[in-house]
Amino acid sequence: MPTSTRRVALITGGRRIGLALSEALAVRGFDVALSFARSEAAAPAAADAASRHGARGQTFRADLSNPADCDALINSTVDAFGRLDAFIHLASAYVQRPFADLTVDDWNAALNVDLRAAFLCAQSAAPHMRQRGGGHMVLISDWVSASGRPRYPGYVPYYVAKAGVIALTEALALELASDNILVNCVAPGPVLPLPGASTESQAAVERAVPLGRWGGAEAVAKAVVGLIDSDFITGETIRVDGGRHLR
Repeated sequence: MPTSTRRVALITGGRRIGLALSEALAVRGFDVALSFARSEAAAPAAADAASRHGARGQTFRADLSNPADCDALINSTVDAFGRLDAFIHLASAYVQRPFADLTVDDWNAALNVDLRAAFLCAQSAAPHMRQRGGGHMVLISDWVSASGRPRYPGYVPYYVAKAGVIALTEALALELASDNILVNCVAPGPVLPLPGASTESQAAVERAVPLGRWGGAEAVAKAVVGLIDSDFITGETIRVDGGRHLR
Protein backbone atom coordinates (compact mmCIF):
# COMPACT_ATOMS: atom_id res chain seq x y z
CA MET A 1 0.00 0.00 0.00
CA PRO A 2 1.67 3.26 -1.10
CA THR A 3 1.52 6.18 1.32
CA SER A 4 1.04 9.66 -0.11
CA THR A 5 3.15 12.45 1.29
CA ARG A 6 0.25 14.76 0.44
CA ARG A 7 -3.17 14.73 2.02
CA VAL A 8 -5.76 12.68 0.15
CA ALA A 9 -9.33 13.67 -0.70
CA LEU A 10 -12.08 11.50 -2.16
CA ILE A 11 -14.78 13.17 -4.27
CA THR A 12 -17.88 11.21 -5.24
CA GLY A 13 -19.49 12.22 -8.52
CA GLY A 14 -20.06 15.85 -9.29
CA ARG A 15 -19.10 16.17 -12.93
CA ARG A 16 -18.56 19.89 -13.49
CA ILE A 17 -18.28 20.74 -9.80
CA GLY A 18 -16.00 17.75 -9.30
CA LEU A 19 -13.63 19.18 -11.89
CA ALA A 20 -13.39 22.55 -10.15
CA LEU A 21 -13.06 20.93 -6.74
CA SER A 22 -10.37 18.51 -7.87
CA GLU A 23 -8.27 21.42 -9.11
CA ALA A 24 -8.88 23.50 -5.99
CA LEU A 25 -7.89 20.65 -3.68
CA ALA A 26 -4.77 19.90 -5.69
CA VAL A 27 -3.69 23.51 -5.26
CA ARG A 28 -4.19 23.11 -1.49
CA GLY A 29 -1.86 20.11 -1.35
CA PHE A 30 -4.21 17.15 -1.83
CA ASP A 31 -3.97 14.11 -4.03
CA VAL A 32 -7.44 13.41 -5.36
CA ALA A 33 -9.51 10.25 -5.82
CA LEU A 34 -12.74 10.55 -7.79
CA SER A 35 -15.61 8.13 -8.19
CA PHE A 36 -17.98 7.90 -11.12
CA ALA A 37 -20.93 5.75 -12.08
CA ARG A 38 -21.64 6.79 -15.67
CA SER A 39 -19.50 9.90 -16.29
CA GLU A 40 -16.53 8.06 -17.76
CA ALA A 41 -15.30 11.19 -19.55
CA ALA A 42 -15.81 13.69 -16.71
CA ALA A 43 -13.92 11.81 -13.98
CA PRO A 44 -10.63 11.44 -15.91
CA ALA A 45 -10.81 15.14 -16.81
CA ALA A 46 -11.05 15.97 -13.09
CA ALA A 47 -8.11 13.67 -12.35
CA ASP A 48 -6.11 15.41 -15.08
CA ALA A 49 -6.97 18.78 -13.53
CA ALA A 50 -5.35 17.62 -10.28
CA SER A 51 -2.24 16.38 -12.06
CA ARG A 52 -1.70 19.76 -13.70
CA HIS A 53 -1.02 21.10 -10.21
CA GLY A 54 1.46 18.41 -9.22
CA ALA A 55 -1.10 16.17 -7.52
CA ARG A 56 -1.90 12.56 -8.16
CA GLY A 57 -5.41 11.93 -9.46
CA GLN A 58 -7.10 8.55 -9.80
CA THR A 59 -10.62 7.50 -10.72
CA PHE A 60 -12.76 4.61 -9.46
CA ARG A 61 -16.02 3.30 -10.86
CA ALA A 62 -18.65 2.93 -8.15
CA ASP A 63 -22.42 2.54 -8.11
CA LEU A 64 -23.19 4.29 -4.84
CA SER A 65 -26.77 3.00 -4.86
CA ASN A 66 -25.12 -0.34 -4.02
CA PRO A 67 -24.01 -0.46 -0.35
CA ALA A 68 -21.08 -2.77 -1.14
CA ASP A 69 -19.68 -0.23 -3.61
CA CYS A 70 -19.61 2.47 -0.90
CA ASP A 71 -17.32 0.45 1.33
CA ALA A 72 -15.26 -0.76 -1.64
CA LEU A 73 -14.72 2.82 -2.82
CA ILE A 74 -13.27 3.93 0.51
CA ASN A 75 -11.05 0.86 0.70
CA SER A 76 -9.87 1.29 -2.90
CA THR A 77 -8.92 4.89 -2.19
CA VAL A 78 -6.92 3.96 0.89
CA ASP A 79 -5.30 1.04 -0.93
CA ALA A 80 -4.24 3.32 -3.77
CA PHE A 81 -3.05 6.30 -1.73
CA GLY A 82 -2.33 4.90 1.72
CA ARG A 83 -4.54 7.36 3.58
CA LEU A 84 -7.75 9.39 3.51
CA ASP A 85 -8.00 12.90 4.93
CA ALA A 86 -11.14 14.35 3.34
CA PHE A 87 -14.38 12.91 1.96
CA ILE A 88 -16.67 15.05 -0.21
CA HIS A 89 -20.01 13.56 -1.26
CA LEU A 90 -21.17 15.25 -4.46
CA ALA A 91 -22.96 12.28 -6.03
CA SER A 92 -26.68 12.89 -6.44
CA ALA A 93 -29.80 11.57 -8.17
CA TYR A 94 -31.66 14.65 -9.46
CA VAL A 95 -34.92 13.97 -11.28
CA GLN A 96 -38.07 16.06 -11.63
CA ARG A 97 -41.25 13.98 -11.66
CA PRO A 98 -44.86 14.75 -10.65
CA PHE A 99 -45.90 13.24 -7.32
CA ALA A 100 -48.60 11.09 -8.94
CA ASP A 101 -46.02 9.50 -11.23
CA LEU A 102 -43.40 8.73 -8.59
CA THR A 103 -42.40 5.11 -8.09
CA VAL A 104 -40.58 3.28 -5.33
CA ASP A 105 -37.55 3.19 -7.63
CA ASP A 106 -37.65 6.99 -7.95
CA TRP A 107 -37.76 7.32 -4.16
CA ASN A 108 -34.96 4.83 -3.64
CA ALA A 109 -32.75 6.39 -6.32
CA ALA A 110 -32.61 9.70 -4.47
CA LEU A 111 -32.46 8.38 -0.91
CA ASN A 112 -29.90 5.69 -1.72
CA VAL A 113 -27.41 7.90 -3.54
CA ASP A 114 -27.83 11.26 -1.82
CA LEU A 115 -28.38 10.11 1.76
CA ARG A 116 -27.63 6.43 2.35
CA ALA A 117 -24.38 6.51 0.37
CA ALA A 118 -23.24 9.55 2.35
CA PHE A 119 -23.84 7.63 5.58
CA LEU A 120 -22.18 4.42 4.38
CA CYS A 121 -19.12 6.16 2.92
CA ALA A 122 -18.74 8.23 6.08
CA GLN A 123 -18.98 5.09 8.22
CA SER A 124 -16.26 3.41 6.15
CA ALA A 125 -14.06 6.52 6.00
CA ALA A 126 -14.15 7.37 9.72
CA PRO A 127 -11.75 4.63 10.93
CA HIS A 128 -9.12 5.67 8.39
CA MET A 129 -9.39 9.32 9.43
CA ARG A 130 -9.38 8.37 13.11
CA GLN A 131 -6.14 6.47 12.53
CA ARG A 132 -4.53 9.66 11.24
CA GLY A 133 -5.80 11.83 14.08
CA GLY A 134 -8.75 13.38 12.30
CA GLY A 135 -10.14 14.51 8.98
CA HIS A 136 -12.91 16.35 7.18
CA MET A 137 -16.20 15.29 5.62
CA VAL A 138 -18.26 17.64 3.48
CA LEU A 139 -21.70 16.54 2.33
CA ILE A 140 -23.68 18.35 -0.35
CA SER A 141 -27.30 19.36 0.19
CA ASP A 142 -29.31 22.00 -1.71
CA TRP A 143 -30.30 25.58 -0.97
CA VAL A 144 -34.00 24.69 -1.12
CA SER A 145 -33.69 21.97 1.52
CA ALA A 146 -31.51 24.30 3.59
CA SER A 147 -34.28 26.90 3.48
CA GLY A 148 -36.50 24.52 5.45
CA ARG A 149 -39.37 24.42 3.00
CA PRO A 150 -39.95 23.09 -0.53
CA ARG A 151 -40.32 25.70 -3.24
CA TYR A 152 -40.67 23.76 -6.49
CA PRO A 153 -43.07 20.89 -7.22
CA GLY A 154 -41.82 17.65 -8.71
CA TYR A 155 -38.81 17.03 -6.48
CA VAL A 156 -40.22 15.14 -3.48
CA PRO A 157 -37.53 12.42 -3.16
CA TYR A 158 -34.70 14.85 -3.93
CA TYR A 159 -35.91 17.45 -1.42
CA VAL A 160 -36.36 14.85 1.33
CA ALA A 161 -32.96 13.28 0.64
CA LYS A 162 -31.17 16.63 0.73
CA ALA A 163 -32.96 17.63 3.94
CA GLY A 164 -31.77 14.33 5.37
CA VAL A 165 -28.21 15.18 4.35
CA ILE A 166 -28.33 18.27 6.59
CA ALA A 167 -29.60 16.18 9.52
CA LEU A 168 -26.92 13.55 8.83
CA THR A 169 -24.26 16.25 8.82
CA GLU A 170 -25.26 17.45 12.27
CA ALA A 171 -25.53 13.94 13.70
CA LEU A 172 -22.15 12.86 12.30
CA ALA A 173 -20.49 16.06 13.51
CA LEU A 174 -21.52 15.20 17.06
CA GLU A 175 -20.66 11.51 16.75
CA LEU A 176 -17.20 12.10 15.30
CA ALA A 177 -16.10 15.25 17.15
CA SER A 178 -14.11 13.28 19.71
CA ASP A 179 -12.10 11.79 16.83
CA ASN A 180 -11.31 15.28 15.48
CA ILE A 181 -13.33 14.49 12.36
CA LEU A 182 -15.15 17.65 11.28
CA VAL A 183 -18.36 17.19 9.30
CA ASN A 184 -20.03 20.02 7.40
CA CYS A 185 -22.50 20.57 4.59
CA VAL A 186 -22.58 22.85 1.55
CA ALA A 187 -25.98 23.74 0.08
CA PRO A 188 -25.52 25.13 -3.45
CA GLY A 189 -28.08 27.31 -5.15
CA PRO A 190 -27.95 28.70 -8.71
CA VAL A 191 -24.42 27.59 -9.53
CA LEU A 192 -24.67 26.02 -13.00
CA PRO A 193 -27.59 26.02 -15.46
CA LEU A 194 -29.05 22.61 -16.22
CA PRO A 195 -27.92 21.21 -19.58
CA GLY A 196 -30.20 22.52 -22.29
CA ALA A 197 -31.60 25.38 -20.21
CA SER A 198 -32.95 28.17 -22.38
CA THR A 199 -31.57 31.69 -22.36
CA GLU A 200 -34.89 32.89 -20.95
CA SER A 201 -34.86 30.43 -18.05
CA GLN A 202 -31.27 31.32 -17.21
CA ALA A 203 -32.12 35.01 -17.21
CA ALA A 204 -35.09 34.34 -14.90
CA VAL A 205 -32.78 32.65 -12.41
CA GLU A 206 -30.39 35.60 -12.52
CA ARG A 207 -33.26 37.98 -11.75
CA ALA A 208 -34.21 35.87 -8.72
CA VAL A 209 -30.70 35.88 -7.26
CA PRO A 210 -29.84 39.02 -5.26
CA LEU A 211 -26.28 38.97 -6.63
CA GLY A 212 -27.75 38.80 -10.14
CA ARG A 213 -25.61 35.99 -11.55
CA TRP A 214 -24.80 32.30 -11.53
CA GLY A 215 -22.12 31.27 -9.04
CA GLY A 216 -20.18 28.81 -11.17
CA ALA A 217 -18.65 25.53 -10.03
CA GLU A 218 -15.77 27.43 -8.45
CA ALA A 219 -18.11 28.97 -5.87
CA VAL A 220 -18.90 25.52 -4.48
CA ALA A 221 -15.26 24.47 -4.65
CA LYS A 222 -14.20 27.52 -2.64
CA ALA A 223 -16.78 26.79 0.05
CA VAL A 224 -15.73 23.15 0.35
CA VAL A 225 -12.04 24.01 0.51
CA GLY A 226 -12.76 26.72 3.08
CA LEU A 227 -14.48 24.19 5.35
CA ILE A 228 -11.63 21.73 4.94
CA ASP A 229 -9.13 24.48 5.80
CA SER A 230 -10.96 25.14 9.08
CA ASP A 231 -10.19 23.24 12.28
CA PHE A 232 -13.09 24.66 14.32
CA ILE A 233 -16.21 24.53 12.13
CA THR A 234 -18.31 21.38 12.38
CA GLY A 235 -22.01 20.55 12.06
CA GLU A 236 -22.57 23.62 9.88
CA THR A 237 -24.51 24.03 6.62
CA ILE A 238 -23.23 26.76 4.32
CA ARG A 239 -25.55 28.02 1.59
CA VAL A 240 -23.74 28.96 -1.61
CA ASP A 241 -26.62 30.57 -3.47
CA GLY A 242 -25.85 34.22 -4.08
CA GLY A 243 -28.54 35.14 -1.55
CA ARG A 244 -31.28 33.24 -3.39
CA HIS A 245 -32.78 32.05 -0.08
CA LEU A 246 -33.49 35.66 0.85
CA ARG A 247 -36.24 35.96 -1.74
